[in-house]
Order: sequence, then structure tokens, then C-alpha cells
Amino acid sequence: MMLMHYGEGGTSLISLPRDSYVPIPGHGSNKLNAAFAFGGPKLLVQTVEKATGVHIDHYAEIGFSGFVGVVDAIGGVDICVKRPMKDHKAGIDLQPGCQNMSGGTALGYVRTRASARADLDRIEHQRQFFGALMKKATGPGVLLNPFRSIPLATNATSNFIVDNGDHLYDLVRMMWAMKGVSGGDGVTAAVPIGGTGSSAAAGSYITWDRSKAARLFDALKSDREIPQDVITK
Repeated sequence: MMLMHYGEGGTSLISLPRDSYVPIPGHGSNKLNAAFAFGGPKLLVQTVEKATGVHIDHYAEIGFSGFVGVVDAIGGVDICVKRPMKDHKAGIDLQPGCQNMSGGTALGYVRTRASARADLDRIEHQRQFFGALMKKATGPGVLLNPFRSIPLATNATSNFIVDNGDHLYDLVRMMWAMKGVSGGDGVTAAVPIGGTGSSAAAGSYITWDRSKAARLFDALKSDREIPQDVITK
């Protein structure tokens, strides 16, 4: 799950780890992804708003099949892999270096947890992927090529789930905001992590650094630049 903000304070893409231990309205405290399991997108949005204090204006969701379709529609995405990655569950066996990934390979890349930092590495890969996707999707090679732009539009509109009242132009605004982040003009970060814990209901979870997280989300709420000392990759 990622929280995108754009405005006078700049564009930012903040990863919210699924294992974050947060209060879920009507369900006590549990992992963030449990909110979706308990009540779908509506409860997930309410949970994120309660945990961050940030009002959510728009919601977008894409499933695995849609993910693969969008990537393949634009001829794959270019991603630089830092170290060898092999995960049979995710279906990947990657060597270090920059490479073009098909939809299936890209899906495995953003899903794998077979690394030292597990979910924290995964959210870094997800931000890296979305930056690469938006850079490719908004480039002339796609926008000026009907054999790629039309399949992209078809896949995007049919596979993205958005909240009531949203339209295609809201997705386009998201794409251009993503491009700004990938171009180095914005901030990509994860919520500052404070520690770990476990409970009978949630299992193992992570907690946020309350002080740093509060300063991060306060900056978003007031549309100010995010302080450098709270930016965690």
C-alpha cells in the first residue's frame, strides 16, 4: 500500500508496510492489510486516515492480472536489480544489472520477500517499479505509438478499481504525479519504523516511529516539504 501526495509541498510517494500494527476502526489493532480483509477498500481507507491523520481524496487498486496486463501493454519496464534474486514462489531468478522485465517477471520482483529485510525490501522494489512504469507509460515511445498506448489505456481502465466519483483523468493525474517522483523531483520513502512485536491475533508485526511518522504526515497535511531526517528508504 502506498500513499501519494502532490501539491505545493511537492510530490511524495510513501510506502505503508502491510505488516504495520495500527488501530482498525471497529476491529481493535491489527496489521494494516487486515483492514482490507475485514472491510475492503472502505475500511482500508478509514484505517489509513486514522493512522496518518491524512485525508484520502482518491483510491486506486490493481489486481495481479491487471498488473501483468498493463506492463506487457507497454512492452515491459526497465528496472535495475542491485543483487541476485532467486525466489521460486515469486517465479524469479534475476541477476544484477539493468534489464527489461515483462509483466510476469515484474510482478515477481515486487512480490518477493526472499531478502534480508523482507517486506521493507519489497516496498522499496514497489516504489522502484511504479516509477519505472510511469516513466515508460508517459514517454513518447508509448503515448505516440497506438500499438502500445491503446492496449495500455484498455488495460488501465479495465483493471484499475477506483472509488466512486473518480474518472480516467484521475488515473492520468496519478500517472503524471508518479512520473514526477520517478524523475527525481519528488520524494519516495517508507514510514519510519520504530520496532517489531507480536500478538495472538496479528502474529509478527512492525510499529512506526511515532515521533518521526507524525512529523512526516504533518508535512503532508499542511502541504509542506517533508523533513529530510524523517525520510526512510
